[in-house]
Amino acid sequence: MLTAVVGLNWGDEGKGRMVDNLAEDADYVVRYHGGGNAGHTIHTDQGKFKLHSLPSSVMRPGTTSVLGPGMTVDVEGLLSELGELEAHLSPGRLLVSDQASVCFPFHRDLDGLEEERLAHGRYGSTRKGISPAYGDRVMKKTLLVRELFDKEALPDRLASVVGWANERIEKIYGGAPLVPADVEQWVAGVRDQLEPYVVDTTGLLGKALDGGARVLAEGQLGALRDLYFGIYPFTTSSNCLAGHAPVGMGVPWARVDRTVGVTKAFSSCVGSGPFVTEFAEERADALRRKWGEYGSTTNRPRRLGAFDAVATRYGVRMQGADEVAMTNLDQLTGTGELQVCTGYERDGTVVTEFSTSPAVLSRMKPVYRTFEGWDEDISRIRRYDELPPAARAYVEGIQDLLGAPVSYVSVGSHRDALIAVTTRTHEGN
Repeated sequence: MLTAVVGLNWGDEGKGRMVDNLAEDADYVVRYHGGGNAGHTIHTDQGKFKLHSLPSSVMRPGTTSVLGPGMTVDVEGLLSELGELEAHLSPGRLLVSDQASVCFPFHRDLDGLEEERLAHGRYGSTRKGISPAYGDRVMKKTLLVRELFDKEALPDRLASVVGWANERIEKIYGGAPLVPADVEQWVAGVRDQLEPYVVDTTGLLGKALDGGARVLAEGQLGALRDLYFGIYPFTTSSNCLAGHAPVGMGVPWARVDRTVGVTKAFSSCVGSGPFVTEFAEERADALRRKWGEYGSTTNRPRRLGAFDAVATRYGVRMQGADEVAMTNLDQLTGTGELQVCTGYERDGTVVTEFSTSPAVLSRMKPVYRTFEGWDEDISRIRRYDELPPAARAYVEGIQDLLGAPVSYVSVGSHRDALIAVTTRTHEGN
């Protein structure tokens, strides 16, 4: 059984809390793309934990967490995370694919240099090296994890990688070149620490799926940041869609049996690019401070807006979501009437289909439907039918607009603040 948990928007939807919850019944959880550039937060009885490279299942002792071959592994960042969480992790429950690519420290430098070069045209990169690292994999100018341990072939391979990095650092950015001996020393310093985790995950997961294991694919960011189907060029550098999960996990022949698409009860976005329902900055800043809406990895302030059903319906379609998990519903308590974007208007014409063209989106104005708000504290509620009628009407109104059943609603950050939803639409299916 292969289940994918994926984002329907720009990322920051609360996928981590959903993966943590569903991982309770999973044998394996696999990150299938991305790297240390976007974090997931999980909240357990032991406290709140911000994860970056690690899968959101690492606090579940009965689950094996895997960094798949579709990832670019920030080895330094990963080892640092492991050190910070050592007291909470179960030995032997984390594995790293030998076919994942390496995100070197100089990839972070290149990322930052390119953002500075772009100046006002920058894409809003997290500067974690993701774009250069994925670009180098395409160019065949980086190392796979397994190559770190091939001491005979490593010197020539590393020389090629460093030479290519220096071509850009010196000739494009005018920076000081890397010293090959320093990079070799870095490899020697991390290799032994990483080695206990490295395995052939393709063989492992293939056997596990053949044996009926329950495997969860964890997506990073969301459909609107997908390299091919997001708002290009304001995207990430990897494939965020559930359809890519088997490939990025290392089991390309596998089929996804269930896809859970995650969205917030409002819209949020970190980074640059068009955002049709964005609030005015004064309102966004007040809500941001109240809700703590800052990026888990970068701590950058999240841009906030009304729920965008046009964009989210596109996310449902592109992810092939069988069901939707809506997070952060509790944060809307006491905010007054709630607006949901049902269409985009331009020059008097209303459209309901989403465009991934930044030029088109930047000219659109939101068309809203207004829902009644609620003032009751819902953070302690654990049954859907106990939510205020206005809260249920909001959830079910969005469900109708998305054309997919809302199966979960979260009313707090703790792992137990998750409500299984039963609505008329569910009962009719």
